[in-house]
Amino acid sequence: MSQLTVDQKNIRTLLQDEDADFLIPDYQRPYAWGEDECSTLWDDLFAFAFPNNASDRFDKRNDYFLGPIVTFKNDEGQQEIIDGQQRLTTIMLLLRALYDRFAKMRDRNSVGLHDDIAACIWKSDDYGNLDMTEDGLKIKSEVASDNDKGEFLQILRDGKADPAWKSSYAKNFRYFQGKIAELAENYDGYSTPFASRIMRHVILLPIEAGSQDTALRIFSTLNDRGLPLSDADIFKSQLYKHFSGEGKKDDFVKRWKAMEEGANELLHPLRGTPMDELFTRYMYYRRALRGTTDTTTESLRGFYARDKYSILREDGTVDDLESLLRFWQHVETGEGFSDATNRRFAILRFAPNGMWYYLLSVWFLARRDNDDNLDDESLVRLLDLTIAFVWYYAIERPGVNSLRTPMFPEMVNIVNGRNVTFSGYRFARENVVARIRAFQFTNQRAITRSMLAWWAYHDPAQQLWDNDTILEVEHIYARKRAEFEPLTDGANLEALGNKALLEKRVNIRAADYRFSDKRKYYEGFVDGNGRTREGTKNAELLGIVRSKEDFTETDIVDRTNTIINSFVDFMGENGLVG
Repeated sequence: MSQLTVDQKNIRTLLQDEDADFLIPDYQRPYAWGEDECSTLWDDLFAFAFPNNASDRFDKRNDYFLGPIVTFKNDEGQQEIIDGQQRLTTIMLLLRALYDRFAKMRDRNSVGLHDDIAACIWKSDDYGNLDMTEDGLKIKSEVASDNDKGEFLQILRDGKADPAWKSSYAKNFRYFQGKIAELAENYDGYSTPFASRIMRHVILLPIEAGSQDTALRIFSTLNDRGLPLSDADIFKSQLYKHFSGEGKKDDFVKRWKAMEEGANELLHPLRGTPMDELFTRYMYYRRALRGTTDTTTESLRGFYARDKYSILREDGTVDDLESLLRFWQHVETGEGFSDATNRRFAILRFAPNGMWYYLLSVWFLARRDNDDNLDDESLVRLLDLTIAFVWYYAIERPGVNSLRTPMFPEMVNIVNGRNVTFSGYRFARENVVARIRAFQFTNQRAITRSMLAWWAYHDPAQQLWDNDTILEVEHIYARKRAEFEPLTDGANLEALGNKALLEKRVNIRAADYRFSDKRKYYEGFVDGNGRTREGTKNAELLGIVRSKEDFTETDIVDRTNTIINSFVDFMGENGLVG
């Protein structure tokens, strides 16, 4: 069982403890509280200290609970902060502003408070002498991505925030200085009890865990505000320490920031952060290098934490991550790929699950040349096989987890220079046709859009849609029409042969119209105000409305048969149908 120490302490007790030595670690996010949060805190503290604006109505039995501080003791004996960074940093800024308030006051209470606050900010030696240098501060920040952390430490050390400083630290410190000055001016004699009540009656809940992992689990359980630390934050800390030890800290920070910005623009995972997703794609490559085909995948952090994060310390790991990110950026833009390849990327954007991202990441890292380029012919073959297999497998065995069994061995084949074949999976044509015919291609199922995308790009005349185009499922024989002109077989309304991908802006206008009315919306028209309304880029739909006077149930059945037979032929071309 993990060790855990939970206590309840006021600010004075917490910060004057001889073991008080807090570190905001490199993997934390930068300080983010602004004036709104500081204003709320100040107003709450004032209302608590002076009920109904009256100092004599304060009840000493009451406390103000500020929240938990989750830490663990690192190898240097510091209390590494996992949760509570924002509130503890803000409290330190407030205490530093109050310290200056009492610096020139000579009454006994003010002198006592001045000494009390000093003991919260600075460490002391065996004789009680304060070390009022930066090294003596009881809180330090090593946040790798925080360019302003030096201002925080300088404010605590000197009690001054240069007017030119624009950091949150400086702005909040100046805010507290202003509020303390207002308090002294508008409420005579309130400054001393205000500081005293903050020191003795504002309560924090320090939770000290026995390890970093335990502290992170506690944080995830307690935290319902803001963003918990991601796996990538932990990886960043390990890389930061590694590169710092090699004298390359600044270079690493620059590279990490560029990767993070690129990932945030490009990767949109269902869970975790974009950088987590980048590390996940890389993880599958490293798993394949180990020859791992086990379908029970360990957690992302668990994988990289093996042997004390040895993977992250290897030469080339960050290079690999940067190359992998650039590859996916090129996939997004089409840069450096043939038209044939980009058409297949366009289809794969409609994949029923995300497993293809991992297969292709392994392929890129294993098969790239020295300039990070791939052989186009081999890549097209891989993409075709991936589409054929993943599409049908989503019908045969829905669920991304079921794909692990056939995919993981193929990833190992890739890194060992062998072809991807899915040789253990061959399907009889009649069974495939029957399975697809029996499948209900409802709009809610991702495979429906997947099949329609494959069919649209199956037409050589189909142009590439822009990546940001929103495509919806269009019923060529409209649902509204079916209410007045019912189909003989009602199931045909939702058949593949009655569906196509259509731009949302067109679909909104064309959704409930008769086929004869759809023609103008598909082709585009000039409205009553003289504005040109652009039609669809779906080449097949344009061909249908230009060649037919109507789209009937017979057309639905014929088109359904054509789509299914064409897809089964496509599977056969890729060696999946015997």
